[in-house]
Amino acid sequence: MPVVDPPVRNRYFFMLDMVLLPIAVYLGFVTRLDSFNLGTYWVGFALFCLLSVLITPLIFKQVGIYSRYWRYASIDELALLAGAMLTSTVVISSFALVTSTLLPMIIVPRSIPLVYMSFGSLVIAGPRLIARLLWNRHMIARRSASETSAKASRVLIVGAGSAGTMLARELRDNPQLGLDAVGFVDDDPIKRSMIIYSLPVLGCCEDISSLVHEHDISQVLIAMPTAPGKTIRAVVTQCEKVDVRARIIPAIFDLLDGKVSITQLRDVQIEDLLRRKPVRTNTTAVGDLLRGRRVMITGGGGSIGSEICRQVLRSQPAELIILGHGENSVFLIENELRKKLPADSPTRISSVIADIRFAERIQSVFARYRPEIIFHAAAHKHVPLMESNPVEAITNNVIGTRNLLNAALDVGVQQFVMISTDKAVNPTSVMGASKRIAELLVHQASRRSGMPYVAVRFGNVLGSRGSVVLTFKQQIAAGGPVTVTHPDMVRFFMTIPEAVQLTLQAATLGHGGEVFTLDMGEPVKIVDLARDMIELSGLEVGHDIDITFSGMRPGEKLYEELFIPGEDYQRTIHEKIFIARNASKLVPHSLDDQIRVFELAARHDNLPMIMRGLQSMIPTFRTDLVLMPPPLEERAVGELPLRARTVGQ
Repeated sequence: MPVVDPPVRNRYFFMLDMVLLPIAVYLGFVTRLDSFNLGTYWVGFALFCLLSVLITPLIFKQVGIYSRYWRYASIDELALLAGAMLTSTVVISSFALVTSTLLPMIIVPRSIPLVYMSFGSLVIAGPRLIARLLWNRHMIARRSASETSAKASRVLIVGAGSAGTMLARELRDNPQLGLDAVGFVDDDPIKRSMIIYSLPVLGCCEDISSLVHEHDISQVLIAMPTAPGKTIRAVVTQCEKVDVRARIIPAIFDLLDGKVSITQLRDVQIEDLLRRKPVRTNTTAVGDLLRGRRVMITGGGGSIGSEICRQVLRSQPAELIILGHGENSVFLIENELRKKLPADSPTRISSVIADIRFAERIQSVFARYRPEIIFHAAAHKHVPLMESNPVEAITNNVIGTRNLLNAALDVGVQQFVMISTDKAVNPTSVMGASKRIAELLVHQASRRSGMPYVAVRFGNVLGSRGSVVLTFKQQIAAGGPVTVTHPDMVRFFMTIPEAVQLTLQAATLGHGGEVFTLDMGEPVKIVDLARDMIELSGLEVGHDIDITFSGMRPGEKLYEELFIPGEDYQRTIHEKIFIARNASKLVPHSLDDQIRVFELAARHDNLPMIMRGLQSMIPTFRTDLVLMPPPLEERAVGELPLRARTVGQ
C-alpha cells in the first residue's frame, strides 16, 4: 500500500466532509419532519447546510482533526472528534437561532442541532474508522506474508494493562519484527477471557508453563513496569521450567516519559527481581523546594550524584551546579543533562572540578556560585579499600564534609542533605565510622545555624560503581567462579532512582538535624543474589559455573542495621521514610577538637592516632587490627594481600 503524505490524505477527508456534512443536515431534517419533503423548512435547511460546511471544517482544522494519522486512530482521536463536533454544533446552532429570530421566514426546528450532531458524528467518524480498519487488514496481510516467508516467533505477553496493550499494538503494527503475539496472561480475574487488540487473555501467570506448550510459545514478554520483584521472579521461574526466553519492559522510572516501546524490551536482570512497588512521592513539594533555586550536587559524576542531577533538573532549578573530583564523570553527566535541557529552560548548568578535601578551594567555589541547596553525595564508600586506606576515608568523608558545611554556613546555604549509609550504624569499618562522624557534623552544623541540614541513610544501591552486582556480572562473564564472602551474609538493596526519589522527598521533610532512614524492604542473602544472576545468564550453578566462599573481608559485617543503640525511629508522613530519634544526644561535645586531631593525624599519616580517634567516638569500632599492605618481599606474584598488624607495633 503506497504511503500517503498527511496533507494529501487529509485533503481527501476534507473534501469528503464537505459532501457528507450537508447529507447529515438533510438526514436530520428528514428525521425531525418524518418526511422527505422539506416544504417550508427548505430555507432553514439551506442555512444550516451553509453554516455546517463553513464552520465545522474550520473548527476541525483548529483542533487538529486534519493533522491526524487516522490509520492509527484510537480512543483519543475519537474523543477529539466528538469534542470538535459538539463545539461546531453549538456554534452553528447559535448562528441559526439568531438568524431565524431576525428573519421569520427561516425556520429551524429546535431539535435539529441534536439530531444533526448524531448524524454528523456518524458520517464524519465513519470514513475515518473505515480507513483504520482497512489499514489493520493491510497490516494483517503483511503479517501473514511475513510469517509465510519467515516463521515469526510466537510470543506471550504477561500483563494486560496499559503497558501490555501498548506492546501488543506495537507488535501488531510492526510485523517486520518477526514477533507474533498469541495472547496475554494477567492475574486480574476481571480480564480473564477478554479480547484486547484482537488478542485473548489466556489465563494467569501460573498458567505460563502450560500455555507455552499449548501454543508453541518461543518468548515471554513481561509488560508490567510497576510490578514488584516478587511477581517478576514468579514469571521468570515459570519460564525457566519450560526453558523459554523471558524479556521485560523496564521499571516505570526507567521509561522515558512513561511510554512503552518495543525497543525497550531487554533480558530480565537482577534489578528486575529485586524491584519494589513504585515509590509515591509528593512531586509538588519537591518542585516547590527546588524550583528557581541554585542547587549544588557534590559527587555529581558518581552513581548516586548523577541520578540526583537528573531528578533535580526536572524541577527546573535556577542553576544546577555539578561539583566533582573526576573530570570524566562530570563531563559525561553534564553532556547528558544538556541534551535533555529544553531550549527555553530557565535552568543553567555549571560544572566545577574540585576536591572537597581542600577547604580554601571549596570556600572559593561557594563564594562564586552561592548555592542555596546542597546534596552532598561525594564520598569514599568501598569498605575493604578504606580499611587499607583510612587516611583517605577520613580526609574525604570527614574533613571534606566539614569543609562543605563550613562553606555552606559562610554563604548561608538554606538546605543541606548528606547521603549517608546503613554502614554508619554500629560501624565496624573505617568507611562506616567516617560516615557516622559525617552525620554528627551535619547535625552540629544544623544546631548552630538553625537551618534544615539533614542526613539520609540507606543501604546498597543496585548498579552503583563497585557494587556487588557489577562484580558478579564480571565474574559470570569470565566463566566464574562467583565469589561470595559468607553464606549467611545479607544486605539491603534499593535501585538508584528509588533511593534518590526518597532522598529528595526527605529533603522536603527536614527541619534541622534529622537523620532520615529509608525503608529498604527485606534483606537479600548475597548467595541468593549470586544464584539468581547466574540463572538469569542461562547458566546452572554447580554445572556451568561455581559459587565459592572467600571469607569475610576486613570491616564487613554479616548484616547491616538501621538504627544505633540509643536511637529509635519515628514515622514521617511518607511511609518509606523514618527519622532516627535521639540521634542529637549522641553528638560529643568535643567533636571539633576530635576533627582537628583527625586532620593532624591524616596530614602526618598517623594511622594509630586515627584508629584511636575513631574508637573514642564510635564504641563499636575495633582498633585491635589495622590492615596495612605487607612488605613487597612478602607479596605473592600478581597478588596484593593485606596483613593485620596490632596498633603500636
